[in-house]
Amino acid sequence: MNYHLAADVGGTWLRAALYREGEITPVRRERTPTRGAGRPEVRLRALLARLRPREGRLLGVGVACPGPLDPETGVVWAAPNIPEWREFPLAAYLSQALGVPVRVDNDANLAALGEWRYGAGRGHHHLLYLTISTGIGAGVIVNDRLLHGARGLAAELGHITVAPDGPVCSCGKRGHLEAVASGTAIARTAAEALARGENSSLAELPHAPTAADVAAAARAGDALARRIFAEAGAHLGRALAGFLHIFNPEVVILGGGVVQAGEVLLRPLEETMRAEVMSPAYLENLTLTPAALGDDAGLVGAVAKVRSFDSM
Repeated sequence: MNYHLAADVGGTWLRAALYREGEITPVRRERTPTRGAGRPEVRLRALLARLRPREGRLLGVGVACPGPLDPETGVVWAAPNIPEWREFPLAAYLSQALGVPVRVDNDANLAALGEWRYGAGRGHHHLLYLTISTGIGAGVIVNDRLLHGARGLAAELGHITVAPDGPVCSCGKRGHLEAVASGTAIARTAAEALARGENSSLAELPHAPTAADVAAAARAGDALARRIFAEAGAHLGRALAGFLHIFNPEVVILGGGVVQAGEVLLRPLEETMRAEVMSPAYLENLTLTPAALGDDAGLVGAVAKVRSFDSM
């Protein structure tokens, strides 16, 4: 029996799973905190070693990693929340330790690949995947190929400028989409409004509101929370209209925890997107759908990557 290993590197957890060749239901899975005794790459190596099959052959390892990286060489230029990984040769390090080929790619790219191959994007040739969570990431499939750009840095769609005088983004630049429409941005906007004395049920919380708190309040009819989600949805819809002009996808897949807010986000998003496109031709036969693979999209995409590296 042949196997593949997949890992998904997060700021809080390192997750990994063992898959039989051709399957996407894991045989075993495990996670360990990203921070702890030892450097993160040592912890990741140990996690993968624990999941290595006891019988059969391990063919390769796929790793979904945040931040800018080179998918050809597996060098991570900079990983959010992992300061040790600056120009770090993650693929070479793991390959030498495990004795098998290792493929590393951006986590949003691999989530897009997983959804295209096994999830909500099956059967489509042109796909845009957008994950709206703590930050905003994206992946793009064009003509059945994952878009990487010249150095593997393409599709950072969360870092387009939508509000030049807006708040500072996590990357340090001002007014990016992530800075006004991510879960972090939604929570910050709510906290700022409460600090100004605006009325809201969120003021009754014993802690600073999270994006999930704001979503729950919005669904319950809280005016401030609904306004915050309407503004975030409008920013996302305006950006999506631009993405339609650039990529002309057949399907737009929305993932990430913020999307679970439902209609309070999706209605203003879709209304703005439809209002902002320059021609209705961009909307013809366009599918706008939630992601199907949930938190496993990165792992499944990492498996797809290592299984079909030569075609990527």
